[in-house]
Amino acid sequence: MLISFLHIKGKLLLSAVNLFTTMTLKKNILLIDDDEELAALLTEHLASENIAVTSCLDGVTGLAKAYDDNIDLIILDVMMPRLGGFEVLKALGGSHKTPILMLTASGNDSDRIQGFELGADDYLAKPFKFRELLARINAIFRRVNIIKNQEGLSTKQAISEESINQVTINHATREIYCHDTLLDLTGNQYLILAYFISKHSQVVNQVEISEQVLQRKLGSFDRTIDAQVSKIRRKLLAINPVDKFKTVRGSGYVFLKGE
Repeated sequence: MLISFLHIKGKLLLSAVNLFTTMTLKKNILLIDDDEELAALLTEHLASENIAVTSCLDGVTGLAKAYDDNIDLIILDVMMPRLGGFEVLKALGGSHKTPILMLTASGNDSDRIQGFELGADDYLAKPFKFRELLARINAIFRRVNIIKNQEGLSTKQAISEESINQVTINHATREIYCHDTLLDLTGNQYLILAYFISKHSQVVNQVEISEQVLQRKLGSFDRTIDAQVSKIRRKLLAINPVDKFKTVRGSGYVFLKGE
């Protein structure tokens, strides 16, 4: 009887823990992809990771759903009927707050770079392994948690500003200004530039940015970091023609301290 009671009590406790975990940690993903079979598979497999999937089979429906406040991540296919992935990105705008992971049947650099320039946070070529997709999803969620932790700093810390070479970062509002002009940055671009500012005058390489900022390993042929840094530089140069970055061939980049 005692063994049976302990067994039942253990099951009840485990159920309570699972319920608490589900209530506190459950994430919501919006999948915008016309592949119904893929949508069904991801919905099933991600459910076991405590992630709920809402599926839209075309870009128009997906774009309308993308503005929901309860969406933690958008997974967006490039090729779709009615409205393609790039068009959805353009409609959302580069400052859209919900992170976006692009899916594409094409792995060429031009598509990847275009996605990043339009505001995507990550990119994955089809076909892909579920474990890789899950790793990228979790990396994005970790970055979001880092941002939320920064926003939860004490008032004294939060109101502090950091200014290097006429570029000022406000940690409370997660805004960066160049010569008093607000930069229009995606979430990843904000994190990357903030990291460079914290490491000013030092050489920072692509592997360091990928692992320390984006929380993932950098692939051998992955030009994600180069594309993001290039975009950040262009946004800075559009405000002031003096380049605030220096490229160190074969080593990485330096954010210059200025005079």
